[in-house]
Order: sequence, then C-alpha cells, then structure tokens
Amino acid sequence: MLPFTYAVRNLARDPARALQTVLGSALVALLVMTAGAIHRGMDQLLANTGSPHNVILLGTGSEESLERSEVPAQTEGLAGAAIPGIATDLGQQAISTEIHYMAPVRLEDGREVNATFRGVGARSLLVHRQLRLIDGDPPAAGEIIVGRLAHRRLGARPELLRPGRTIEFADQTFAIAGVFAAPGTALESELWFTLDDLMTLSGRRNPSAVVLRLEQPDPADAALFTFQRSDLELAALTEQQYYHRLSEFYTPIRIMTWLTAALIATGAVLGGLNTLYAAFASRIQELATLQTIGFTRLSLLFSLVQESMLACLSGTLLATLAALLLLDGLHVSFSIGVFQLRADAPVLAGGLAAGVLLGLVGALPAAWGCLTPSLPRALRAA
Repeated sequence: MLPFTYAVRNLARDPARALQTVLGSALVALLVMTAGAIHRGMDQLLANTGSPHNVILLGTGSEESLERSEVPAQTEGLAGAAIPGIATDLGQQAISTEIHYMAPVRLEDGREVNATFRGVGARSLLVHRQLRLIDGDPPAAGEIIVGRLAHRRLGARPELLRPGRTIEFADQTFAIAGVFAAPGTALESELWFTLDDLMTLSGRRNPSAVVLRLEQPDPADAALFTFQRSDLELAALTEQQYYHRLSEFYTPIRIMTWLTAALIATGAVLGGLNTLYAAFASRIQELATLQTIGFTRLSLLFSLVQESMLACLSGTLLATLAALLLLDGLHVSFSIGVFQLRADAPVLAGGLAAGVLLGLVGALPAAWGCLTPSLPRALRAA
C-alpha cells in the first residue's frame, strides 16, 4: 500500500485545484446542513407548540386552519359542563375561548406588516402552561401583550415591541402592556389581545375555537362530546394532532428546500468530478510507473480515494465551522412563527455524510478512468 503521505503531497502539487475541491465540498456540506437545520427547526417548532393534554374544539371542516374556524359562542359553557377530566387550577377549569386572526398591523416606525393575533380570555394561562410573562403586565382592554420573538416575525426592531410602545390595528391604537415567552413554540411570535377587543376589531360574531386542558392526555371524551352535540358542528383535535397537520401542510416548503440544496450541490459535485478527473488524468504515467514497480491497481485506487477524501473532509470541516459560527442560533421566520436553526449532532452528521459521499463519488469514476488503460498504453500517455 502507498503511504498516506503520498496522498497528502499530491494535494500540495496544485494548490489552486486542491482549494477548488475543498471549497466545493464545503459548499455541498454547508447546503446539506442548512437544509437539515431548516427541516428540523420547523418540525421541532410545530411539535413543541402542541401539548398532548390540550384539546382544541374547532369548526367542522376547519381542522387545518384555526383562522377559518368558527364555533358557537356557548361552546365553552357546554363543553365545560359535559366533558369530564378537564384540569382545574384554584377551582377554575382550564378552558379558554380564543380567536385566531391574521391581519396587517402598523408599528410606530410607520411600517405596516402582517401579524398573527390571538384573542384570549382570563383563563388562557391555565391552558397554555408553557407561557410566562417576562416583562410588564397582562393585557387589559385596549392593551396587548407580545411574544418575545414577535419582532423577528414582523421584521421590526426589538425596541418597537416593548412595554409602553404602541401599535395601530384597525385604525385604533393599542398599548403594549407586556412581553411573554413560550420557549420553542409558535406562540412567541404572536400578538395577544383580550378576547372582547379582538372580537370587535375582527368583526367576528363567534370565536375561532375553545381550547381545554385535560388531566390525562386522552381526547376520547372531547370527541364523544362533539359527536353527541352534532348541532354545534364541532371537531375535536389534540394540539399535537393539529400542529402535525400543519407540519404536513408545510411539507412542500421543506421539499423545495431540499431540492434547492440538491440542485446547487449537483453543480458543485459535477465541478468536483471535473477537477478530480483533471488532477488524476495528468498523472496517468506516474500511476503506470508505480504499477511497474509492484503497486497494485487496488492500492493505487485506495490512495486516490484517500486524496479525494482528505480534500472533501477538509471542506466538510470548514462547513462545520461555518455552520457553528453562522448557522447555529439563527432565527427564521415563516407564516405561523419563528424557529431557531440549530447546528446539532444530526445536522452536523448529515454534513459529514455528504462530505464522505462526495469524496467517494468524486474519486471513484475519475480513478477508474485513469487506472483502466493497459500498462503499455498508460506508460506512453502524453
């Protein structure tokens, strides 16, 4: 077998060509890591938002969009009396009537941007247990509270969404009373009104849904209630089921992300194939000479693969550093929330796999083309 130093020295023969291979492999690995981080970040956001203990009662036919849903105003009272196992806190049932709404809002800097609103009652915090008020006070009439990542969702400066500032919605001005956190969920990018305020502003006669928290994560009783009260035209979904359906709705976005990464990576791979073929083809006589002194074609093939793997894994290392420095912690906004990219173990493993695969795919065809000619023909190669 040829020593490993032989492959290392060959990389230094043509620094420009080696650099091209390293940067090309770094681009491919970084694209794979970015696509993987987007896929995982979106899935984790939607998975974390839904609680197995929370059941949503929403209008039949609107199971994939709370914004389109309408339920009768008396649903909360009827559900609270008929569904057993609803959690209680300080003697109050954990049940919340809500409005979900999307519309433009005007900020103090004059910009108008689309926002996600939620109108809630006094018992909403009994249902959404992951939510914590981190600054300011709960909203009163004419006030709102905002998620700590709402400024990223709106593309605004953080100071514009702090307690004491105002927003304009439906030609009315609302003071920001507080900021809340709900780590890892889509709630953090929402603006919360009181239920009565948003009911009036949106011009709706009925709320969007009733959300209730159960002592045990078993929605069977809630589903039975919707079946028995068919006159209400309700459907019962756990929050996990609802956000899983949303995740399926966004599948085309994830597919487009992977396709875009694959198309760019294909171009880089083809360029890498040409570069490696040119590098190996210029050494056909050298490889033939090594065969005449006793080295087998298999050992030469292994050395060429080593050379390719060394360049591609060097590029993967650069991509890993770039992902940790530039990608990790980056926030990405989409229609229902803001998720954070993480360069975690699965994402980095995907980039490493791409680097290894690129090293093999790039080396084997080029090496095969250089080692298959007969020995006399290879020795006479110009």
